[in-house]
Amino acid sequence: MPRLSIAVVIPAYNAERFVAEALERVLAQTRAAAELIVIDDGSTDGTADAVARFGQRVRWQRQENLGIGAARNRGIRAASSDLIALLAADDLWAPEKLAVQAALLEADPGLQIAFGYVQQFLDPGLDAAQRARNHCPSEAMPGYIGGASLIRNSVFDKLGLFETCWDGGEFISWYARCKEQGIRTKLYPEVVLRRRIHASNTGIAKRDSKGDYFRILKASMDRRRRQAQDASARD
Repeated sequence: MPRLSIAVVIPAYNAERFVAEALERVLAQTRAAAELIVIDDGSTDGTADAVARFGQRVRWQRQENLGIGAARNRGIRAASSDLIALLAADDLWAPEKLAVQAALLEADPGLQIAFGYVQQFLDPGLDAAQRARNHCPSEAMPGYIGGASLIRNSVFDKLGLFETCWDGGEFISWYARCKEQGIRTKLYPEVVLRRRIHASNTGIAKRDSKGDYFRILKASMDRRRRQAQDASARD
């Protein structure tokens, strides 16, 4: 059974408060990544200094503020490993996240993406009013999101990278294309990601991006309709 190499890609925008803890959890994984790449998406705080403290263990690149999709794309293009692991700079992995998901992919060459469960938690820095505004389910949930996934690099060769037109829905749109193309996935039945809820993360700061999700759904439905029409025309 071949041992596959892993690249971890972390986009970071004004993540000074959180990125060091995220990197520490990556470096403490029971299975080490071959590459750890941080793309600084035009931060104006001390993100660069926080990353610099890890020295050569982390490859750091900076770009102008183009959004999470563009930052992830740059990190994926910079990676040469067999598998791509995506992580937000404010979230935390379980210690065996890479090990258990890589084992699934190594055991089944036809499997292309491994997902896992997600547990959300409120950041201790939230004040009482912010805590009251943000619902945080206590139960773990299936995590069909970037931070809970481990993806064969070849999937990006087949489907392309993330679209940069969405204001926070780039993974949802990309995963919709995966399902349309029959990409095989598997859900590991344990928590692999702890997702931090705080005052400035994407899901809270960009509530007005919810309309993107409806546009993503419509775009997916339109593609499926065209595929069905093309198949009918061939018949």
